Amino acid sequence: MTEPATFDWAALRQEARAAMSRAYAPYSGYRVGVAALVEDGRTVTGCNVENASYGLSLCAECGLVSQLQNTGGGRLTHFTCVNGEGELLVPCGRCRQLLYEFGGPDLLVDSPAGVLPLSEMLPQAFGPDHLTK
Repeated sequence: MTEPATFDWAALRQEARAAMSRAYAPYSGYRVGVAALVEDGRTVTGCNVENASYGLSLCAECGLVSQLQNTGGGRLTHFTCVNGEGELLVPCGRCRQLLYEFGGPDLLVDSPAGVLPLSEMLPQAFGPDHLTK
Protein backbone atom coordinates (compact mmCIF):
# COMPACT_ATOMS: atom_id res chain seq x y z
CA MET A 1 0.00 0.00 0.00
CA THR A 2 1.28 3.47 -0.89
CA GLU A 3 2.21 5.55 2.13
CA PRO A 4 0.01 8.62 2.74
CA ALA A 5 2.98 10.99 2.43
CA THR A 6 3.89 9.78 -1.07
CA PHE A 7 0.42 9.17 -2.46
CA ASP A 8 -1.01 11.81 -4.84
CA TRP A 9 -4.05 12.82 -2.81
CA ALA A 10 -4.50 15.97 -4.92
CA ALA A 11 -5.09 13.85 -8.05
CA LEU A 12 -7.60 11.65 -6.22
CA ARG A 13 -9.43 14.73 -4.90
CA GLN A 14 -9.60 16.04 -8.47
CA GLU A 15 -11.31 12.80 -9.56
CA ALA A 16 -13.79 13.22 -6.69
CA ARG A 17 -14.49 16.81 -7.73
CA ALA A 18 -15.13 15.68 -11.31
CA ALA A 19 -17.57 13.04 -10.03
CA MET A 20 -19.26 15.64 -7.80
CA SER A 21 -19.92 17.79 -10.87
CA ARG A 22 -22.14 14.97 -12.17
CA ALA A 23 -24.17 14.59 -8.95
CA TYR A 24 -27.96 14.67 -9.17
CA ALA A 25 -29.10 16.79 -6.22
CA PRO A 26 -32.16 18.80 -7.30
CA TYR A 27 -33.81 18.64 -3.86
CA SER A 28 -31.09 19.41 -1.34
CA GLY A 29 -28.61 21.05 -3.69
CA TYR A 30 -25.92 19.22 -1.70
CA ARG A 31 -23.59 17.62 -4.23
CA VAL A 32 -21.04 14.98 -3.20
CA GLY A 33 -18.30 13.24 -5.14
CA VAL A 34 -15.98 10.43 -4.11
CA ALA A 35 -12.96 8.71 -5.58
CA ALA A 36 -10.89 5.74 -4.49
CA LEU A 37 -7.85 3.86 -5.61
CA VAL A 38 -8.21 0.10 -6.05
CA GLU A 39 -5.34 -2.23 -5.18
CA ASP A 40 -4.78 -2.98 -8.91
CA GLY A 41 -4.26 0.71 -9.71
CA ARG A 42 -7.73 1.55 -11.04
CA THR A 43 -9.55 4.62 -9.81
CA VAL A 44 -13.29 4.37 -9.17
CA THR A 45 -15.64 7.27 -8.53
CA GLY A 46 -19.20 8.01 -7.50
CA CYS A 47 -21.62 10.86 -6.96
CA ASN A 48 -24.80 11.22 -4.96
CA VAL A 49 -28.11 10.66 -6.74
CA GLU A 50 -31.16 12.06 -4.99
CA ASN A 51 -34.76 10.95 -5.33
CA ALA A 52 -38.01 12.77 -4.56
CA SER A 53 -38.52 10.12 -1.90
CA TYR A 54 -35.45 11.08 0.13
CA GLY A 55 -35.03 7.60 1.61
CA LEU A 56 -34.34 6.21 -1.86
CA SER A 57 -31.46 8.61 -2.52
CA LEU A 58 -28.05 7.08 -3.12
CA CYS A 59 -24.90 8.28 -1.40
CA ALA A 60 -21.86 8.81 -3.61
CA GLU A 61 -20.16 5.87 -1.88
CA CYS A 62 -22.91 3.55 -3.17
CA GLY A 63 -22.10 4.59 -6.73
CA LEU A 64 -18.39 4.10 -6.10
CA VAL A 65 -18.86 0.57 -4.78
CA SER A 66 -21.16 -0.26 -7.69
CA GLN A 67 -18.51 0.95 -10.13
CA LEU A 68 -15.87 -1.05 -8.23
CA GLN A 69 -17.85 -4.27 -8.63
CA ASN A 70 -18.89 -3.50 -12.20
CA THR A 71 -15.26 -3.01 -13.28
CA GLY A 72 -13.78 -6.15 -11.75
CA GLY A 73 -14.04 -5.83 -7.97
CA GLY A 74 -10.98 -5.67 -5.75
CA ARG A 75 -10.03 -3.87 -2.54
CA LEU A 76 -10.04 -0.12 -2.03
CA THR A 77 -6.78 1.29 -0.68
CA HIS A 78 -7.25 5.10 -0.69
CA PHE A 79 -10.50 7.09 -0.50
CA THR A 80 -11.56 10.73 -0.62
CA CYS A 81 -14.90 12.54 -0.47
CA VAL A 82 -15.73 16.15 -1.40
CA ASN A 83 -18.75 18.45 -1.24
CA GLY A 84 -20.08 20.87 -3.88
CA GLU A 85 -17.32 23.36 -3.12
CA GLY A 86 -14.67 20.66 -3.48
CA GLU A 87 -13.95 20.64 0.26
CA LEU A 88 -13.16 17.41 2.08
CA LEU A 89 -16.00 15.56 3.78
CA VAL A 90 -16.10 12.56 6.07
CA PRO A 91 -18.36 9.68 5.02
CA CYS A 92 -21.44 9.12 7.18
CA GLY A 93 -21.62 6.03 9.41
CA ARG A 94 -23.58 4.00 6.85
CA CYS A 95 -21.02 4.76 4.18
CA ARG A 96 -18.10 3.99 6.51
CA GLN A 97 -19.63 0.55 6.98
CA LEU A 98 -19.94 0.17 3.19
CA LEU A 99 -16.31 1.22 2.74
CA TYR A 100 -15.23 -1.25 5.43
CA GLU A 101 -16.73 -4.09 3.40
CA PHE A 102 -14.68 -3.17 0.33
CA GLY A 103 -11.55 -1.63 1.84
CA GLY A 104 -11.24 -3.03 5.34
CA PRO A 105 -9.70 -1.42 8.39
CA ASP A 106 -6.53 -0.36 6.55
CA LEU A 107 -8.32 1.73 3.90
CA LEU A 108 -6.72 5.18 4.01
CA VAL A 109 -9.33 7.94 4.21
CA ASP A 110 -8.57 11.55 3.29
CA SER A 111 -10.33 13.60 5.97
CA PRO A 112 -10.30 17.19 7.23
CA ALA A 113 -8.26 15.86 10.19
CA GLY A 114 -5.68 14.31 7.85
CA VAL A 115 -5.27 10.86 6.33
CA LEU A 116 -6.61 8.21 8.70
CA PRO A 117 -7.05 4.46 8.44
CA LEU A 118 -10.72 3.50 8.38
CA SER A 119 -10.16 1.56 11.63
CA GLU A 120 -9.80 4.92 13.42
CA MET A 121 -12.99 6.28 11.85
CA LEU A 122 -15.03 3.13 12.45
CA PRO A 123 -13.61 1.51 15.59
CA GLN A 124 -14.73 -1.99 16.52
CA ALA A 125 -16.39 -2.40 13.12
CA PHE A 126 -18.68 -5.29 12.27
CA GLY A 127 -17.47 -7.01 9.13
CA PRO A 128 -17.55 -10.15 7.00
CA ASP A 129 -15.31 -12.07 9.44
CA HIS A 130 -18.04 -11.84 12.08
CA LEU A 131 -20.36 -13.86 9.85
CA THR A 132 -17.95 -16.79 9.48
CA LYS A 133 -17.45 -17.39 13.21
